Amino acid sequence: MKEVFEIDKVKEQEIKKDELLSRQSLTFREIGGKFYLIIDGSEEAIEKLKKEFNLKVSENKEKILEEIEKQEEKAVQGFGNIFG
Repeated sequence: MKEVFEIDKVKEQEIKKDELLSRQSLTFREIGGKFYLIIDGSEEAIEKLKKEFNLKVSENKEKILEEIEKQEEKAVQGFGNIFG
């Protein structure tokens, strides 16, 4: 299950230290001056972020995921040019 949350930099370290959350696929990104957490993980982990860390799902989830995909594609292309 994939979800996008807006976070602040302080919570990033707390999330990384959490036993359950650290076992999930976590991506932290800054886009447009805001920090986001993209989690691909269990329903339990997502609920923990909502309840214990008091995070709210980003209203522009699809836009954020699209932007991250573009960034990753550019990185792969750049990497290919180095070894191409």
